[in-house]
Amino acid sequence: MEKVVVHVDGGARGNPGPAAVGAVASAVDGGVLLEEGSFIGEATNNVAEYRAVQLGLKLARDLGAREVEVVNDSELVARQIGGQYKVKHAGLKPLYQETMETLRGFDRWSVRSVRRESNARADELVNETLDEALRR
Repeated sequence: MEKVVVHVDGGARGNPGPAAVGAVASAVDGGVLLEEGSFIGEATNNVAEYRAVQLGLKLARDLGAREVEVVNDSELVARQIGGQYKVKHAGLKPLYQETMETLRGFDRWSVRSVRRESNARADELVNETLDEALRR
């Protein structure tokens, strides 16, 4: 697989609060290849967003992608990864460093943020996963 597009989202109910991540890996033509939601315990929204990017990168790697495009709805995380913003929060620095290390494993990568409605399935995965986890 040459290129994979991963739509990712992370969210917490409360900030911090119970949190989950969702990722949808698609072919360039939009066909869904893999999707996954995961409960990550107590976290802030920004931590959840980074963990979602990491889940998306794992899916891309599992598919054997050499190029990955990360699409999320967190402008902060997209701009930190893209180098436009510095990572100032101590709790995000290790997540940022781990994410950048993973991205270096791809031949090419890009990241962009979109409006939440353009990231609907990843957002649904987050909410379905949270609903399920909180019912237990």
